[in-house]
Amino acid sequence: MKTKLKKLYEGKAKIIYQKNIKEVHAYYKNDATAFNNLKKGSIKDKGKINNAICSYLYEILNNADIPTHFIKKIDKNTQLLEKVDIVPIEVLVRNYFAGSLSEKFGIKEGTKIPDALIEYCLKSDELGDPHISPEHIFTLNLCDPETLELIDDYSLRVNDILRSVFYTVGLKLIDFKLEFGISKKSNELVLADEISPDTCRLWDLKTNEKLDKDRFRRDLGGVEEAYLEVMNRLGLKI
Repeated sequence: MKTKLKKLYEGKAKIIYQKNIKEVHAYYKNDATAFNNLKKGSIKDKGKINNAICSYLYEILNNADIPTHFIKKIDKNTQLLEKVDIVPIEVLVRNYFAGSLSEKFGIKEGTKIPDALIEYCLKSDELGDPHISPEHIFTLNLCDPETLELIDDYSLRVNDILRSVFYTVGLKLIDFKLEFGISKKSNELVLADEISPDTCRLWDLKTNEKLDKDRFRRDLGGVEEAYLEVMNRLGLKI
């Protein structure tokens, strides 16, 4: 960061700085974590790569009338964002069986799901982000039914857009994670956090080669190269 701003929060992948009461800077780090922070490492230039990819995808979503917290990319590692109060729910959108879903039901990774499947997790590192149902969400007062309905609607629309974007560059969107928040500017629900190879499973359409964080999780090697490949296919530079 070139200017001295107050640090609000440091997460596993980003540092959030206060710009004013309604805006923040998000600085993308090179740190890599998996399994709820049990596995830690670093990926060369990950911050710059993920910032480039996420900024590009958020611009597409903004132009498609999906409300997001993204305002603009400031520099190679930093974005300007609307400040939000995060809804403590992680939304998992799945197009294919993979990861924990594949393990849970004993279905081969890469098996197509007929219609996009939405799952929810409680956003809590301490509890290991446990899966929760809509009934849990309402019982715990995490959000109301109308907000959850809107979250589902936005999530499916984002899925349609991202699947198309990645398909055109030879990538299959297996699944991804989304977060939402209430904007301090508009007081409305907006898409928040990031969309990148950290939060998406992306496979090559022809070879099914994994080009995402699973390369780090599973010690497959070539992690930086995979992230760079996604960025390059999207026609982006750092």
